Amino acid sequence: MPKRMTRRQFLRGCLGIGTAVVVTPTCGLLYAFRIEPDWLQVRHVTVALPGLPPALDGFTIVHLSDLHLGPTVSVADIRHAVNVANTLKPDLVALTGDFVYRSADYAEPCAQELASLEATCGVVACLGNHDLWEDAPAIRQALTNVGIGVLVNAGLSLAGGALWVAGVDDVWSGRPDLGIALDSTPTGAAVILLAHEPDYADTVSEHGGVDLQLSGHSHGGQVRLPFTGAPMLPYLGQRYPAGLYRIGELTLYTNRGVGTIYPPVRFNCRPEVALITLTREF
Repeated sequence: MPKRMTRRQFLRGCLGIGTAVVVTPTCGLLYAFRIEPDWLQVRHVTVALPGLPPALDGFTIVHLSDLHLGPTVSVADIRHAVNVANTLKPDLVALTGDFVYRSADYAEPCAQELASLEATCGVVACLGNHDLWEDAPAIRQALTNVGIGVLVNAGLSLAGGALWVAGVDDVWSGRPDLGIALDSTPTGAAVILLAHEPDYADTVSEHGGVDLQLSGHSHGGQVRLPFTGAPMLPYLGQRYPAGLYRIGELTLYTNRGVGTIYPPVRFNCRPEVALITLTREF
C-alpha cells in the first residue's frame, strides 16, 4: 500500500509545481527574446542538379538573407554572420535581400560590414521588400560602393561561363522580370536565381530555365511551434517558408535569415548561414 503523503511533503510539492508554473514561461520568454535570436546556425545543404557542368561539381555558395540592420539587429550581429560566412571559404556569396529595417540610414553601415565578405567568385545580391519600402536606390548604391553586385532583373556570368547568376526585382513591391534576367544565359550554364520572396518559385518553375532559386523573406516564421509550425508567415512566404523544396524541375532553398523584425523573437527557428554545395550526383 502506498505511503501516505505528509502535510509537509504536500506543501513542498505544491511549492515546486507553483515555481515551475512561474519559472517555465519566464525562461521561455528569455530564451525566445535573448538567446535564440543570437544563436546563429550554420546549415550545410547539398543540392544535386541534373546537368550541372562538371566545373561546378562541389561549387559552394554561402547564402545569407534578411539581415535587417536596424532597431532589432546590431552591427555586431551582422559582423558575426560575416565572420562565420568567411570561415566557410565559399566560392560565391549570395545575399537575398532585406538589408535594413525601418530606415535606409542603416544601409551604409550594413554595407560596410558586408564589404568584409570573401569568396573566390565574389558577392552578389538582390533586394527585398523592406529595401524597396525604405529607399531602394540608396541601398543599392551602398552595396555597389563596396563591390557587391546587385542584380535587379539582370544576370552575371561566372566560373568561365559555367554559371549564370540572375536576380529579379522584389516580387512584392517591385517589377520583377524573369525573362530579362535570363535573357543572356550562356548555353549549357547552370542557372541560379536570387529572388527575395520564396513563393515566386511557382512562377519560376512554370517559366523554366532556372536550376536553383535562393530566397529568404519568411524568416521561417521566427516562431515555429511543435506539430503546428509557424503561426504567422508573410505574404509570398507562406508556401515555402524554410528549407529545401523541389517544385517541378526547380530546386528552391529558403533561408531563415539572420535578423528579425518586431517582435524580435525566435523560437525553434534559429537564424542561419547556409552553406550550399552543388553536386551532379543524386
